[in-house]
Amino acid sequence: MAFVEPVTLSIRGVQLVPLALEHEPGLHAAAADGALWNIRVTSVPEPEAMRAYIESALAMRQAGNRLAFAVIEADNGKVLGCTSYHDIVPAVKRVEIGYTWYGKSSQRTHVNTTCKLLMLTHAFETLDCHVVGWRTDNFNFASQAAIERLGAKKDGVIRGHALRRDGTIRDTVMYSLRSGEWPEVKAQLLYLLDRPRS
Repeated sequence: MAFVEPVTLSIRGVQLVPLALEHEPGLHAAAADGALWNIRVTSVPEPEAMRAYIESALAMRQAGNRLAFAVIEADNGKVLGCTSYHDIVPAVKRVEIGYTWYGKSSQRTHVNTTCKLLMLTHAFETLDCHVVGWRTDNFNFASQAAIERLGAKKDGVIRGHALRRDGTIRDTVMYSLRSGEWPEVKAQLLYLLDRPRS
């Protein structure tokens, strides 16, 4: 049995459903909401590359190093984006959360906070992970701020770590959250979701 098995996670009107080819049209629409593939510091696929993106995620799931989810609005089935567990290391009970993107209309809403609550709860309380990690482009300041708002700690920067789609080489900022830090982070996520929105 794999350390991370496909599972559907759901809370507060948001569902995380294991990514499948049937989600391709919905992901097309989500990516088109803001033409996200034009953002230099993200890895959102171009519309014509969406099927290959999904097939790659499924191959990585088969290999045991990624479990990708479609992020879905529970009441109407609309696909809002995508997120994943990846770089799964069963021996040390570590996963990373990444490959995360949402259509522009879902950004700066409750969606990302809800997804993180679902994924972190599953990682720490079901999978019994010791640590959950994140990585992001050194120029993706919005992503860094979002990760830091979760309460994750900055581990450092890996210089010259990966290629961007435009061929430049990026530095990667690494973050992590340990299991002992989870209760406080969970309380903060619940607080953020429960506070009145103006």
